[in-house]
Parts: sequence; C-alpha cells; structure tokens
Amino acid sequence: MAGPAIDDTMQGEKRVTWTGGTQPSDVLEKIVGYLSAVNVVDFDSARTDELVRLWRESFEFGVGVVDPHPIDDQRDYFVNTVVPNNAVRMAVLDDQLVGFIAATKESIAHLYVRVGHHHRGIGTQLLAWAQAQSIGKLWLHAFARNATARAFYEKHGFVIVARGFEPTWQLDDIKYEWAAQHVSV
Repeated sequence: MAGPAIDDTMQGEKRVTWTGGTQPSDVLEKIVGYLSAVNVVDFDSARTDELVRLWRESFEFGVGVVDPHPIDDQRDYFVNTVVPNNAVRMAVLDDQLVGFIAATKESIAHLYVRVGHHHRGIGTQLLAWAQAQSIGKLWLHAFARNATARAFYEKHGFVIVARGFEPTWQLDDIKYEWAAQHVSV
C-alpha cells in the first residue's frame, strides 16, 4: 500500500519516507499544473448566462436547496445589482468557466466554484485576488449549513463575528471577517 512510512534511524530520530504508488511530489505537480492553467480574468458580459448557471448550480449544491426563482430573475439581479456594485472576476480553465467572485474593496458578495472543481485551488485564487485588492479587511456572509464554504473561509483566516438569519432563504447565516496580517520589521 502506498503512503508514508516512519522509520527509526540509528540516532533514535524518526524519518518519514514514501512507499509505493503515487508520490506526494506527483500530486503537487498535478495541482501546480492545474492551477497554472486556471486564469483569473475580468468579467466578460458575453458569459453572463454561463456564469449565472454556474452560480445557481454551485449555490444549490453548497446550500442544499433548490432555487425556486426563475433563472431570468437571477440573471437580471446579477446584471442590474451584482455587476454595478462589485468588481467581478472569472476563473477560466481551458475556456470553461470554473468559478467567479464579485467583491468590493471591503466585502465579498459572491464566490462560487463550479461543482466538480472544488478543492483544486480555484476558490483560493479568487479569494487571493479579493484580498489583494481589498483595504486590508474583508467581510462576507455564508449560510450556516454550507459547511464546505465555512471551512474554506476559516482555513483562509476568516473569523466569525456574527450569526444571523437571512430572510429571503429563511436560513441561518454567519458573518465572517478577515484582516491582513501585517509583519513588523
């Protein structure tokens, strides 16, 4: 079976080696290759319908609800509310839209990754863009039942600052905040 093996050395120290199968360096190489192929680009309005479908699918998957609203209403909301009030960036892999983020310098309104593309660094790349263009702090809301999103934000340094209730969806939500870590010299 492939995996790490711990051996005792003659000096009584522990040494970790990898036995058989896929090596960690092979996995890392695949991840790095995948990430280098993902491009974070400015929003292209020609991809609005594709983006809204990704948003709907990812939202339903993450929150575990079926959105009863007509997709045209969601498209209108995106075009008339999200785009004018946020900078929107898209993650594209081999010409396929695999994620998007809508954010201001103070907050993240939306961050979604295409179902089937989670845990590949796409969300991290989108989040890094938002953090880099921020004022050094960001806030966002996530639904309490979306354990994957909550774990993602907490892994990236966001902390819970409030718990609430989102009336449109009738679901508990959590407000998170992130602040850049400044290194003193």
